[in-house]
Amino acid sequence: MVGSYGAGLTMRVTAVPQAGETVAGATFSAGAGGKGSNQAIGAARLGAEVRLLTAVGKDEFGAAARSLWRAEGVDESGVVTVDAATMVGVILVESGGENRIIIAPGALDRLGPKHVDTFAASIASAQLLMVCNEIPVATVVAALRTAHHHGVPALFNPAPARDLPADARQFVDYLTPNLGEARVLAGLDDTAGVSEILDRLRRMYTATIVLTAGADGAYVDEPSGARMHVDAIRPTSVVDTTGAGDAFNAALAVALCRGESPVAAAHFAAAAGAFSVSKHEATPGLPTPDDIRALLHASGRHPQPHPISNHKNHEDPT
Repeated sequence: MVGSYGAGLTMRVTAVPQAGETVAGATFSAGAGGKGSNQAIGAARLGAEVRLLTAVGKDEFGAAARSLWRAEGVDESGVVTVDAATMVGVILVESGGENRIIIAPGALDRLGPKHVDTFAASIASAQLLMVCNEIPVATVVAALRTAHHHGVPALFNPAPARDLPADARQFVDYLTPNLGEARVLAGLDDTAGVSEILDRLRRMYTATIVLTAGADGAYVDEPSGARMHVDAIRPTSVVDTTGAGDAFNAALAVALCRGESPVAAAHFAAAAGAFSVSKHEATPGLPTPDDIRALLHASGRHPQPHPISNHKNHEDPT
């Protein structure tokens, strides 16, 4: 895993304040965050052997991160400590579970291609490389290129939404945006439907695209031209969507490493995402295999994928 770590400072509010407005009655909590760390922990909880490359500062947040990774079974020997503050994210969560996040990158801005070079042996020995987008684009590209050079498939989670240089897209084997991120990558507005988005991304990427769509489930678009819709798993409740994408990506990666097809992996990942939204904060929402089995059992069904038209004028629900 090459990605981010940050401390998450969460405020739970009845409503997000407008400009100049003060909202009282919030509750506060602090915890671990960052998409790279979340996905690394999520994969480890599901039984994967995970090595992490990220950057932290010489502060209490960095020290706490290393303790967390050791406790979760994530190999943090490749993590670098730099002369900058550990990334901090401020998260506003409304009562309905929707969140807004502000990031101060700090140490992550110092994570560069030279650090990827020192991590190259770990990438070369992996079954799959996961890369997220909360680190400098040059570092993302260096990690993807290294994996490609060693014949290691790479999963790129473009969150936050920022596209790769065109000549680096060939290094991506699995692209995992949500709807909002996919629209940004594709250069489309909010009126674009799923098929239009996937058609545009297919012209840009040769990767298998796994597009997450919240309560509408996920869409798996294969380079062969096959396009399938995977039903969502209904969560027991929705209290916080923070980290749902990380839980999904971690589970998807683990299932792919087990040899499951992208569609089957997306089913498994959908259950992980459903578990995540039923918990407050990202780390508590990263499931174990027992959590996923219990959720699938409680749902009373094992949803099957549905083929969808890939004609550009077809309208899909968003």
